[in-house]
Amino acid sequence: MAGRVAVIGGHGKTGRAVCDALAAEGVGALPLGRADWPGLAAAVRGCESAYVIAPNLHPDEPAYVASVLAALTASGVGRVVYHSVASPYAPAMPHHLGKAVSEDLVRRSGLEWTILQPGAYLQNLDLTGPVDLPYSPDVPFGFLDLADLGRAAAVVLTQPGHVGATYELATRVATVRELASEAGVEVRQVPDPGTHPWLGAMFAYYDDHGLPVGTRVLASLVP
Repeated sequence: MAGRVAVIGGHGKTGRAVCDALAAEGVGALPLGRADWPGLAAAVRGCESAYVIAPNLHPDEPAYVASVLAALTASGVGRVVYHSVASPYAPAMPHHLGKAVSEDLVRRSGLEWTILQPGAYLQNLDLTGPVDLPYSPDVPFGFLDLADLGRAAAVVLTQPGHVGATYELATRVATVRELASEAGVEVRQVPDPGTHPWLGAMFAYYDDHGLPVGTRVLASLVP
């Protein structure tokens, strides 16, 4: 049985999914949020491993991840799983690039590491009514169910053979129009609301390319 796992960023929807999946395997999870940051090294002491989720659109994710890695090293946590993103090296999307740089830090940290690269969450789409999108509804995505993300995280944290691995994760491949059609709702492309420049860059990339991710890796991890 694996030892206790610190889930850094554990109070958001991703962290909760990981904690729930670990609990289902009988593994203790310690969810940690921003309030725990000043004493992070002390907070994770006694944990065997850590799952690291940076805040959404963090302005300097590499610096954040470097600080986490330093705290893990100082406290004797020997194993880290980093929550990245599918297609991290996409120069048109600045927040993806931040994850690509962070992946490099994780690989050179001296800790035993695994990197997960999730596709877009199915739960980010509200399919209870008309879907308004600031990008094309007809481009392909590898969508990931949060429960599947949690199950995959629990596998790589508790089972041998995953150290040094990088896994792209998707539950299914579809367009948003296909998902909306299955749900019986309308989908409409609308102008970018302009809420954040990085999001605008992401929407423009999606409009041209989508974010395709294969499903075979997830299927092999959690058949």
